Amino acid sequence: MNAAISERILATVQRKKVVLFMKGNKTQPQCGFSAQVVSILTRAEVDFLDVDVLSDPELRQALKEFSSWPTFPQLYVGGEFVGGADIVSALSQSGELGRVLAAV
Repeated sequence: MNAAISERILATVQRKKVVLFMKGNKTQPQCGFSAQVVSILTRAEVDFLDVDVLSDPELRQALKEFSSWPTFPQLYVGGEFVGGADIVSALSQSGELGRVLAAV
């Protein structure tokens, strides 16, 4: 991954406390997993930045390297990678997601 795209990803995850790289956007998710995470964050009344990876193939590929996570959505909180749909769902069900969000 080149330095420019890496810097772009870093700048994006630092722009807002919670950033979701997803397929589609928060009003029109383009996959069930992205919709699931949007629903969890919306129910928790989390203000988050949504970034559509389908509109930017270079970003989509670079994020896989950046996070060492091959799929989307990818949730970042406080600039740190949290996980994908399964992890976010498990964190939400256990109540841990609230603690993760409150920690930053």
